[in-house]
Amino acid sequence: MDDRVTLRFLASPTDVSEDGVTVQAGRILEWIDKAGYACAVGYSGGYCVTAYVGNVHFTRPIVNGDLIEVTAQLVYTGRSSMHVVITVDAANVRERIFRPAMDCILVFVAMDENRKSKAVRPYEPTHAEARSLAAGVAARVDARNEIRRAMDEQAYTDAGTTPQLTFRFLASPTDVNWGGNAHGGIVMRWIDEVGRTCAEQWAQADAVAVYTGGIHFLNPVHIGDIVEAEARMIHTGPHSMHIVVHVRAKDPRGGEDAQWRPTTRCMTVFVTRDESGHAANVPQLELVTDEDRRLNEHALDLVRRRAALPQMEFLTERKY
Repeated sequence: MDDRVTLRFLASPTDVSEDGVTVQAGRILEWIDKAGYACAVGYSGGYCVTAYVGNVHFTRPIVNGDLIEVTAQLVYTGRSSMHVVITVDAANVRERIFRPAMDCILVFVAMDENRKSKAVRPYEPTHAEARSLAAGVAARVDARNEIRRAMDEQAYTDAGTTPQLTFRFLASPTDVNWGGNAHGGIVMRWIDEVGRTCAEQWAQADAVAVYTGGIHFLNPVHIGDIVEAEARMIHTGPHSMHIVVHVRAKDPRGGEDAQWRPTTRCMTVFVTRDESGHAANVPQLELVTDEDRRLNEHALDLVRRRAALPQMEFLTERKY
């Protein structure tokens, strides 16, 4: 069937984070983009771009050597958009009992030969589970647009005093997708790296992502672009650090007149772990300026909005 793709492989030593054991969240985000892209291309029959990633929940760690199963299920279509539910399950290779590790929603847009959006045939769910997922996705569209508008309204200036961190580098040929730009999974890995580093500098401990929401892809990153990934912590809970990441890019050949163009934006929540594996207390932000307080309230508003979203039952089928 052209509405479902499953990838299966082993987590390798090159996937793990600095602790040498658990797979970094950025690598998992690369996996989901590849599976989702394969599903979207298979359905549309042509090139697609990642437009949005949301509701990314990391439910358990994946370790080096785990057997990974990434399932992408198309559940809803718009005129040119394809909404794909992704689940990531992991199993010890000896036991082969898969357990949920992550789930999320991706939205892809089908493109024609001129890189303009093109219509896709409407998707008709064929079984009860798919119909339930389709209804859940459709119910979230308006709320997701409201969240995007709330994020668009925020200004980030030098008046903010909370922790910030910027990475700057070149988009390399190894980051390329089939359309000649940096693929969405790579961009999501950059987001995780700068956000996690910001969190670890603040907490002075290893940090892991537990939730990522509202990853909006605004413009492509071209190979050879200068990329700037900026993270800013805007809220802390007793155990959580809420970090907004903005990714920008520009052509180095443009010289001093080249303008940064926004490419990606999202909010990610990080925690640290105590010896028993539970979320540990983190230092609390001091809100000094009006901008600090405004962005702190913005983070709380996003938490409230997402808590009010219709609940979805994700795919639970297991192969073993």
